[in-house]
Amino acid sequence: MKNSKSTYKSILVSLTLGLIVITSCDDNILNEKPMSSVSSETVLTTKNGFETYLIGLVRNAREEYAQSDATFFITNFAGTDVGEDAGEEYFTYRNWVSYLTPVTPEVVRNWNWAYGSMIVQANTIIQQAQKPELEDIWDNEAEKNAVIAEARFFRAYTYNFLANLYGGVPIVETVESEPKFDYVRSSRQEVYEFARNDLEFAAAWLPSVVDANQEGRATQAMANHLLSEVYISLGQYDEAIKSASELINSGDYQLMTERFGSKMDEPGDVYSDLHQAENMTRSSGNMEAIYTWQFEHFIAGGGGSVNGNVVIRNIGPFLVRILSPDGLANIATEELGRGVGRVRGTNHSIYGIWDDENDIRNSEYNFRREFYFNNPQSEYFGEAITYENFSMEDSLRSLYPYPRKIEGPPWQNNPTSGRINKDVYVYRLAETYLLRAEAYHRNGNNQSAADDINVIRSRANASPINANEVNLDLILDERARELMYEEPRRRTLIRMGKLVERVRKYGLLNGTRETIQDYHNLWPIPQQVIDANFATEIEQNPGY
Repeated sequence: MKNSKSTYKSILVSLTLGLIVITSCDDNILNEKPMSSVSSETVLTTKNGFETYLIGLVRNAREEYAQSDATFFITNFAGTDVGEDAGEEYFTYRNWVSYLTPVTPEVVRNWNWAYGSMIVQANTIIQQAQKPELEDIWDNEAEKNAVIAEARFFRAYTYNFLANLYGGVPIVETVESEPKFDYVRSSRQEVYEFARNDLEFAAAWLPSVVDANQEGRATQAMANHLLSEVYISLGQYDEAIKSASELINSGDYQLMTERFGSKMDEPGDVYSDLHQAENMTRSSGNMEAIYTWQFEHFIAGGGGSVNGNVVIRNIGPFLVRILSPDGLANIATEELGRGVGRVRGTNHSIYGIWDDENDIRNSEYNFRREFYFNNPQSEYFGEAITYENFSMEDSLRSLYPYPRKIEGPPWQNNPTSGRINKDVYVYRLAETYLLRAEAYHRNGNNQSAADDINVIRSRANASPINANEVNLDLILDERARELMYEEPRRRTLIRMGKLVERVRKYGLLNGTRETIQDYHNLWPIPQQVIDANFATEIEQNPGY
């Protein structure tokens, strides 16, 4: 479905604030009455019209992941405690000062996605649904509120995203009818409060679960999960615990603790089952999945955009560049795909956090640490590849361990594309437990925090931790073990105030650790936003 930017004649105010402006011509110059028109005013007059816009909003949300070949991965993993730039030509967070500026592509793209694709479409739905002249299309108030609630969930998701990365941003909750050049930044606290209000409404009116053909649509569980995080950001720890507990105790979701799904009779474990391509939605029997972006082909809401699921391309090592001693290169296979080593794990995430040999998340089924020459034409076919014969550059980009959750069936049966046919977790119940553990810890209840962490560790067959061990670093390490390359790690670190500290401790040496500055705990506001908002000053974040 086309998004709202293409459904009516519009321009983007200030380019990057992404607000729809309905243009009109001077009656003295031109006075035409179109015989047909596709606009919010004409489409959003029936239930089907609102459904169409909501499906477009769900699709736009997925574009956070697929908006370009590498934006999501540079945004969330490179230059953190779990990921770093790999190949020599990748120069992002190897020098924070020169890379992270108000004109950095990722800084601009994420802002544009938020305001230009998400907030404008959500506001259009919310505003149109409340028009008095449309009251007759709804069977009852609950039906109307469910539509508004879904749009408000995605709006809250987006404002939380913005607050986590940029801090305070302009709050826009209406669709402007004329150009506006005097937007003002709200405080970060105000942005979180705005998101909280949207999520509280969403949690009250969204369904607890959706049908199989609606997977990816907003639910009460998604709202409660995100509410837990937003409450933590607001320092409202009792409310965060309450929201997480409502989800955990709802009976609609549960941690998967037994083998299940398409590969349950093959070698593996329950954690590897969670990350099989066919097992990532409720319709597969996965009761842990709360929110997934749909990329799997031939399912309702699936398929993808131009880029699709490019996780193996970005996170996977560039194995096809590894040559056997007889000079023959490895080949891309359906199992391994074709990574290009855009982002590799840090030594901390590959080695440092794995302190329990029984932890199944580090088992051979979940972490690939051994590689073999796989070109059938080579006399070394099937022999183990050892690191001793390769350079540091090879081990940084072309040969390094990685979590096997990034693997999946090749996109359109083409293993050389670096794309896979697999959905993407946004929220799992395991993270809800870890959010509640964080809220308990911040609220001074380390025993309950340890209990929640141990629920996750028990499923992983890892030894339990004690209450006196609980702190934010332990929680972050547990999140890395459980949610590596699932959670948006940079946003988590920024939200928790730990980005700079953790990068200085665990980031890539010879650049990343040495160049990060205290002010990098927030991203800059895009310069083009500041320049275009000429009627009022939008203040830049300190340091930029």
